Amino acid sequence: MNSATRNFLRKRAHEMKPIVMVGKQGGDDRVSRALDEALTSHELLKVRFQDFQDEIRPIAESLAEGVGAEIVSVVGHVVIMFRQNEKPEDRHIHIPKLVSSR
Repeated sequence: MNSATRNFLRKRAHEMKPIVMVGKQGGDDRVSRALDEALTSHELLKVRFQDFQDEIRPIAESLAEGVGAEIVSVVGHVVIMFRQNEKPEDRHIHIPKLVSSR
């Protein structure tokens, strides 16, 4: 993902509220399933970490790899993730060609 696409997605996610919460159990199977379902229906979402403050990046990378998503950004306790739907007709977020080709 290039920086222009990352900036576009970060702007789209700015007003969103976190959908998935990572608590004291960390990135277990329940969180992975919830994240997979949320990405299928929303494509772009925020994940809030309520614990594991020192390990946010590694846990987020593990979760993203497990569900086939990309990390857009990590700011504080919030991670923005993106996974585009395979079928074009099911996509909610359309990245302009000018942004994706930079």
